[in-house]
Amino acid sequence: MPSNRRDFLKLMSLFSLATSLPLLQACSERFAFNPNAPLRIGYLPITDATPLLVAIDQKMFEKRDIAVEKPVLFRSWAQLVEAFISGQVNAIHLLSPMAVWLRYGSTAPAKVIMWNHMAGSALTVAPDIDQITDLSGQTLAIPFWYSIHNVVLQHILKTHQLSITHQTPQPNEVRLVVMAPSDMVAALATRKIAGFIVAEPFNAIAEQKGLGKILRFSADVWKDHSCCLTLMHDHDIEQRPEWVGSITEALMEAQLWANTHRVQTAHLLSKQGTHQFMPHDVSILEQVLNPAPTDWQRYIDKKIIRHPDWQQNRIAFQPYPYRSYTETLITLLQNTHIAGVNRFLYDLDPVTVADDLVDDRFIKAALIKHQAFDAFNLPEHLTRQELIIV
Repeated sequence: MPSNRRDFLKLMSLFSLATSLPLLQACSERFAFNPNAPLRIGYLPITDATPLLVAIDQKMFEKRDIAVEKPVLFRSWAQLVEAFISGQVNAIHLLSPMAVWLRYGSTAPAKVIMWNHMAGSALTVAPDIDQITDLSGQTLAIPFWYSIHNVVLQHILKTHQLSITHQTPQPNEVRLVVMAPSDMVAALATRKIAGFIVAEPFNAIAEQKGLGKILRFSADVWKDHSCCLTLMHDHDIEQRPEWVGSITEALMEAQLWANTHRVQTAHLLSKQGTHQFMPHDVSILEQVLNPAPTDWQRYIDKKIIRHPDWQQNRIAFQPYPYRSYTETLITLLQNTHIAGVNRFLYDLDPVTVADDLVDDRFIKAALIKHQAFDAFNLPEHLTRQELIIV
């Protein structure tokens, strides 16, 4: 059985009560044994993890007297989620729709404390595909059904009258398959798929190797959308609020640093960096974090970027979890084709989820303490209207 299929089935099983209950019990036992456990970060080697890793490299936890262990790299969402549910790690970045699934599909006691990043994803296709309608009858890969990538992609396809199928795609149909991000570039090269939508740097890798080209950036469809969120356990939030607040403050500082030190950030994340956090070359990560102005203008000239007035970055860092985003996400998920266990979605009320899933008091306090609203271009009322235009 292919590894991505095994990971998918493993991840599906983690959101059943029978599988998650022993893990949740293990987490409770770990907390009871050591209620003052050090910060243990879990991450995937994608740019979504940037703030967590920058905060370690720049000793932003240490300066707040937060004991932190070496971060643990996981190769799949299944491994990361299992480690978090069982308490092996106590802070992770997670796809925003997957956070919804974690709390309401498996009833795992975890909450979002802040956004991890914005944008950072793209739809990459084979060189002979020039427009969305060329995807008719083709197969595309997504990293998981519960991902912003799936939500945005299906919104794009529906706008172009393309429907979703699990079978051999017919005209005006697109087959979606779940695939590990690390397998996507190779699958595109061998034409097992016609394209993929995923987090960076895999889009940049396909570009640099001449195996694919970007057709759309996700943040050029949903302005300033979040992709990954920072999650922590309920018991830490309830029993150690000062500790959680200090972690949130450190991660906010890391986002500020990453926004203003993009070349340095690419280096510290890369395989050339001291920690070798990721197996990616620094040139690839620079292409994502600090793209040349001429490259960005080329995307605009070729209409890959349709909304240049939005002034999007290829990836950006902003910590505040807008409730309008959470509410809109729930509505979109309820209108997105999702394989597997998904009935719980239709019982969710967007307003209730925005209140329950997200605990924004820590990041609000950090923004006020450091007067960081202007640095992140945030309005002090912390509200906005979501803008989604294909």
